[in-house]
Amino acid sequence: MIKEEIKKALQNANLAGALTRFSEAYAVSRRKAYEGLDFEEIRDKIATLKAYVAENLNEIIDTFIKSAKKNGAKVFYTNKPDEIRKYIIELAKKNNVKSIVKSKSMATEEIHLNKYLKEEGIEVNETDLGEWIIQLAGQRPSHMVLPAIHLTRYDVSEVFTKKVEPIEPDISKMVKFARKHLRRKFLAAEMGITGANIAVAETGTLLIFTNEGNARLTMALPKIHVAVVGVEKLVAKFEDIFPIIRALPRSATAQLITSYISFVNKPYTHFDGSQKEFHIILFDNNRSAMAKDPIFKQTFQCIRCASCLNVCPVFRLIGGHVFGKVYTGGIGTILTAWTEGLKASKDIQGLCIQCGNCLKVCPGKIDIPGLILEIRKRLSKEEGLNFKTKAIYSIVNNRKLFHSILKAVSKLQKPFEREGFIRHLPLFLSDLTEDRSLPAISDIPFRDRFKEIKQQKFDKKVIFFAGCLIDFAYPEIGEALVKILNSAGIEVLFPEEQTCCGAPARYSGVMDVAANNAKQNIEALFPYEADYVISACPTCTVALKKQFTKDLQEQNFNEELIKKAEALSKKVKDASELINELIKEEKIKFKSTSPQSFTYHDPCHLIRSLGIYIQPRESLISAGLQLTEMFESDTCCGMGGSYSLKFPEISKTILKRKLENIKKTEVKLVCTDCPGCVMQIRGGVDKEGLSLQVKHSLEILAERLKEG
Repeated sequence: MIKEEIKKALQNANLAGALTRFSEAYAVSRRKAYEGLDFEEIRDKIATLKAYVAENLNEIIDTFIKSAKKNGAKVFYTNKPDEIRKYIIELAKKNNVKSIVKSKSMATEEIHLNKYLKEEGIEVNETDLGEWIIQLAGQRPSHMVLPAIHLTRYDVSEVFTKKVEPIEPDISKMVKFARKHLRRKFLAAEMGITGANIAVAETGTLLIFTNEGNARLTMALPKIHVAVVGVEKLVAKFEDIFPIIRALPRSATAQLITSYISFVNKPYTHFDGSQKEFHIILFDNNRSAMAKDPIFKQTFQCIRCASCLNVCPVFRLIGGHVFGKVYTGGIGTILTAWTEGLKASKDIQGLCIQCGNCLKVCPGKIDIPGLILEIRKRLSKEEGLNFKTKAIYSIVNNRKLFHSILKAVSKLQKPFEREGFIRHLPLFLSDLTEDRSLPAISDIPFRDRFKEIKQQKFDKKVIFFAGCLIDFAYPEIGEALVKILNSAGIEVLFPEEQTCCGAPARYSGVMDVAANNAKQNIEALFPYEADYVISACPTCTVALKKQFTKDLQEQNFNEELIKKAEALSKKVKDASELINELIKEEKIKFKSTSPQSFTYHDPCHLIRSLGIYIQPRESLISAGLQLTEMFESDTCCGMGGSYSLKFPEISKTILKRKLENIKKTEVKLVCTDCPGCVMQIRGGVDKEGLSLQVKHSLEILAERLKEG
């Protein structure tokens, strides 16, 4: 089912065009919006004050209820969606309500309120322009802030023409058209329903952000105002609103501030002089359980800006109707797992490519990729693995068998290998080479080549963790590393018992296999004495530096092994970082050669998980190369490890965009520091027949090394 939805979305040129144009414009506008502000300071404050809410939720709920009641509001607190629907329906019937207007509210989307009101014969009209369009179209929102972002003006004109009256696809005319029709709805309504962006416990105040003013009309004109508010919108004190006010519009739509911020404390007086009714429905729906979860409680730090959607390379290809349910994108996957149940997130969680783009822009500092991994872990534990997956990981879990199979593949691939590539595969495997060529498994893996490398004995030593791709597909990268470090007076050690870093299992949620890989590698590496443990694959570096200890702790391995993992992690450096340091210390020097232009692709784990960005560029420039930056150099290439096998349609589309950005630089050399990115980009370049070299930075540095 999800495969068909992906295919349909990728074939929708309007969808891809609308989302891509928005994401490109958003990136520029967001940077401008935050100029002069310390984003890290703002997000630290938001994370702290919202974490406090999660830790003290019951107390803050009680405080809000008391404060709001003191202001004259009627407050109803419940954990059950059906009780909210029942409360509103009974309130409507009691007051003979025939027509309701609503401003944008994801909480009411979550409980499917409109559907139930219509079943009771009550007319419901959305008044946010995007929501009204979606309502008329019979769709659900595709984005949490911009619900109709997937529709063009022509689509909107068609919806209006079919559902209301003919209107040409002119934006200003359609806005006036909507205003005219919605004003009638405001004036006829007996009840108005809103959500809220912030709820202040100390004062009982609701804050509502809008750009159209529709929320104010929804609150002011009908005689009854009902606000449906999730408990995650709570803050403890009035002063806590200010960092959120600074961040929400800038992160959501790249505005300095929204057109309207409404503060609602008590019932309005109706324009006819009568007292309005003001009801606040404080809504839980498993949020309090989420707040108690030691891992997922950080979800309370979300301010619903949807910036994570705006920068997601997958979301901008397939949109929220595929990547999400009520809530969309990465954060939507997490919210779905809690509001609808873990199994409801099963298909959509796999769409996350784990590039980490969302983490860098989240104003609440939520580790969205990490929480999605946790969902995968829990799904894997709850549902178990199918036979095929079990078979694959049983091989990865057995180092000798795994390596023997890879060596056997190097022999079996011969009929399909040409110039180091597998360009075509037969039968059911043909899809794997449809849009990129695959690297051939090397005849002689690095582990065997390493034995033939003659090194001097130096006092300074490093342990080299090669990872599967360098060991078995790109041994020349390993050879380049040894050559460079030897020139700096460093001896390279290669423990032969090392195996897969566990990333394939880890990013699939199969934690027993990942932990066993960690155990095998620690036992292989720990006995060696060295100054550093280095890898030329950022995914492996992250595993060694950050994941091994965590994996072993989660799987309850013995304390001695965990301490070894911790000790080892302190010595870990990515090769790009160490080599840059050695160049600056003038321990690595380069010969004078003619300058060559290059562009650089930032591997996701290198730039976001390790914070390494400038170092590899500096190293290459030191070697006499001239940098031409490509557009979106830090955007994922679409590899994502096994992601490119699970979702080849998405992977190839992301790769195509990366290749277009490379071609626009007009350079003939692409450098990167991840063998997985080399595999993806080089494979795409070969498939398109482009006259480009794609190399790991180490290969280029080794070529330009000054001898002796």
